[in-house]
Amino acid sequence: MEYQDRILKCIDCGADFVFTAGEQLFYADKGFKNEPKRCKTCKGKRNQSLGGHGAQRMETTTVCSQCGKETTVPYKPTQGRPVYCRECFQHRRTTPSAV
Repeated sequence: MEYQDRILKCIDCGADFVFTAGEQLFYADKGFKNEPKRCKTCKGKRNQSLGGHGAQRMETTTVCSQCGKETTVPYKPTQGRPVYCRECFQHRRTTPSAV
């Protein structure tokens, strides 16, 4: 599919902004279904008001389900779901038969 730049209207300030062909391709690659609703300025303001900038990241210390090494993850693990250290996670991502 060929993408072309499109003009969208920001739901916050009403300004027109460009949804570039490259951004559309990125959205499609990530499986995003909805178009952006805010211009970059309003999106930044919204993220900041929601704590997106400067907020402390949560880190949880846990044990890797594959190698048993202690690691930290940026979320609270769900009971019954495996947790991997960075090395094991990357290895599983690049190995096609990893399930």
